[in-house]
Amino acid sequence: MSGPRMALDRLGAYGILGLPLAALGLPLVVYLPPFYSQMPGLNTGIVGILIFVARLFDVVSDPIIGSASDRLQTRFGRRRPWIAAGTPLLMLAAWFLFMPPDNAGAAYLLVWSILAYLGWTLIYLPYTTLGAELSSDYDERSRITAWREGFFVLGTLIAIMLPALTQRLAGGAGAGLAAIAVFLVVALPIATALFLWRVAEPAGENASRIRWRESAQLLALNAPFRRLLIAYLFNGAANGLPAALFLFFVTAILGGSEVTGGIFLAIYFLSAVAGLPLWLRIGRNWSKHRLWCASMLWVSFVFVFTLTLGEGSYIGYGIICVLGGTCLGVDQAIAASIQADVIDEDTAAGGDGRAGLYFGLWGMATKLAFAIALGIAYPVLWLAGFDAAQDNDATALWTLAVLYGLLPVVIKLGVVALMWNFPLDRRRHAELQDSIGRERGAASASA
Repeated sequence: MSGPRMALDRLGAYGILGLPLAALGLPLVVYLPPFYSQMPGLNTGIVGILIFVARLFDVVSDPIIGSASDRLQTRFGRRRPWIAAGTPLLMLAAWFLFMPPDNAGAAYLLVWSILAYLGWTLIYLPYTTLGAELSSDYDERSRITAWREGFFVLGTLIAIMLPALTQRLAGGAGAGLAAIAVFLVVALPIATALFLWRVAEPAGENASRIRWRESAQLLALNAPFRRLLIAYLFNGAANGLPAALFLFFVTAILGGSEVTGGIFLAIYFLSAVAGLPLWLRIGRNWSKHRLWCASMLWVSFVFVFTLTLGEGSYIGYGIICVLGGTCLGVDQAIAASIQADVIDEDTAAGGDGRAGLYFGLWGMATKLAFAIALGIAYPVLWLAGFDAAQDNDATALWTLAVLYGLLPVVIKLGVVALMWNFPLDRRRHAELQDSIGRERGAASASA
């Protein structure tokens, strides 16, 4: 039941919304916690706990918003109204979060973090859900998610370059965060308008009417969903740890600066741009789960060498960024494509277009994993005596190195073991599409 390939202009209009979202996403994880950690009355432990609490709220909102979008029926579609509503909220929250007053404290960080995460979810969740609904073809779904993740990488590069350039001209981390806020309030409404103009929702997608009890039963019977949900939870933790600790690693272990960190991030994400088409070509005839596992094995092999680095090991770390960065795009794009395929198991079993609920649950797992990673990593660093504003002893640096370079590798290897024999491969997906096609044909004939 393959559909036609999407035209490039429509793919571009779909993917470009990921650019401003990514420009916000990286600073929320990498730049913002260290920045607030150095403000009066705050430290790494307090900031970690506050962001953990904000993320817990975000975790709860995902399945609620996802399910609500499934059940919404308007002449503008089910997904697009949420994106339109979330845009002004995210712009407002990001402005205050990235441009705090000098006396900003714990309450300020918590409130604006919660609102920023809510605005992000209102946009990102329906956005990725719609991406799964734009095609039912096994390979075309990977093409759609690859375009989205490609724009995400470009947006991340902007989030790297803007702070680096602004700090060089104006000085201070605050100036860099302010530049990102300005970019977001300009780029996000433009990208949203282009998306709403050019990307229509598929015809025939009606609001879900399935009852909650039956919905829970279908979820419980979907074995590939359960396995993928667990894999997402652990993979999110593995990705969240080095992201949250990146600047600490560059400054405390390598002896670099935030500008040095920006250079390494640029190398990493440029490698992701180059690596995504290479990985897709390598695995063009593979089942998606095996391609995902291969990328995780490669990045684990590369990343464990961070434990060998010390002060001034810029060349070694640069090589790790190049080799490990090639896996970033495929790690995101292929995993998201598998999400769409797992929903077909639900549809074939009697579900009625509940992609929003599924993506909400996956988003919940990913965010919960990051919240746990951040909520553990920052307090553990604090207990080990780590202080971002001063020199640290051997125990604090060793703790940082293990949390950054070893623990994510161990978790990734566990995800590979879980996903290697994933049951939803090319053959199974073809069977599901045939079954769904027959059921829809019969329904149309009876109508």
